[in-house]
Amino acid sequence: KQQTNLIYQSIMDKNFQEEQFTGITKFTPPLCKQRYQFIKDLVEKYKPKKVADLGCADCTLLWMLKFCSCIEVLAGLDICASVMKEKMHRLSPLPVDYLQPPERSLTVILLHGSVAHKDPCMLGFDLVTCIELIEHLEESELKKFPEVVFGFMAPSLVVISTPNSEFNPLLPGVTLFRHPDHKFEWNQVQFQSWSLEIARQYGYSVEFTGVGHPPTGMENVGFCTQIGVFVKKYPQTSESAQSETPTEGVYKTVTYDNDKHFVFFYVVKVFRAVYPSLKDEKYLQNAVVSEVIFTAQIIKRRLLDRLMSEHEEYNDDTTERKSKFQLLMNCFSEDLGKLVVEKSMEPFVKGKVVYIPLRTIFSFPKVNQLCSTFEKLCKLIATKVTLSSDGSAVMFNIEHENKEN
Repeated sequence: KQQTNLIYQSIMDKNFQEEQFTGITKFTPPLCKQRYQFIKDLVEKYKPKKVADLGCADCTLLWMLKFCSCIEVLAGLDICASVMKEKMHRLSPLPVDYLQPPERSLTVILLHGSVAHKDPCMLGFDLVTCIELIEHLEESELKKFPEVVFGFMAPSLVVISTPNSEFNPLLPGVTLFRHPDHKFEWNQVQFQSWSLEIARQYGYSVEFTGVGHPPTGMENVGFCTQIGVFVKKYPQTSESAQSETPTEGVYKTVTYDNDKHFVFFYVVKVFRAVYPSLKDEKYLQNAVVSEVIFTAQIIKRRLLDRLMSEHEEYNDDTTERKSKFQLLMNCFSEDLGKLVVEKSMEPFVKGKVVYIPLRTIFSFPKVNQLCSTFEKLCKLIATKVTLSSDGSAVMFNIEHENKEN
């Protein structure tokens, strides 16, 4: 037993020394997360509205990017449908998305296909990401890749990441390639030469960086993952994009039938998961109505509490003989003369009804932000909230208020 413990301790010491020496046995955070965070930071910097991830695999990057408020369209393309199907449910709207819709619209698209083919549904993107993709391409696909991405799609920004083969000797267990499906792995010079030629040919500038720092003293090895960030020098003309548009789509649509089975179609139009948005009047109306009722309830409660408090100050001798509800009714009749008329900004009571002027409700920041104009507020709540005869105030019947007291 003692000998076993010594052997175990020796193995632990060796692993610890290896980790200390290389500094890369474990990346913190993991290298894949560093790559995704790099893209997320880039999105925060450039604020693209439409983003396509080529080689999206399990859709993790798309899932991270859907929370970026600037993005309105997210598209994922991958040659492996099974991985995409397994994880695509993460991109569906959640119940909270319907309860609190954001102002921006968001559409998520998933496509099954190859980056070696052109399709009109992949036009119009501001940012295209290719994270650990090119090393999986066959030679014929790699030759077509630049023309598809930089010539046909021609986004303003392209990010390509790929393994740096110079780092491989520092990775325990890596002999030739890091993954059995890799067709090649380039060193820094090879990747930069390929990237610079693409940039020259298609009118882009390119900067090189990466994630996964090498150990101290071995900086010449470069990053574990090398990254090229391509920025288009000149905007693409609509004529050049249209001239390259094929007549038929080549990608598969990923969608569901009524029995929740996956169905694939060869069509130009793709499946879209559309998130609820305040740009949709249906969701905007629900949000406005909820906010108007909430705001009016607050105003009503404050008014009743104030009137009750004022009345009790002058009628201490009656509080033991009358219910709070009766006091409230007396209070209303006594104070009617002090309260302003219906069309003012002040809420008021008439009989057993509390009136909250819409102008008062509209002055609250959240309501104002949602509606932008008073006319729009009136239109959105017209058939959803109980209003006074002239439509100028929200009405609450308080006959049963505080009866339990």
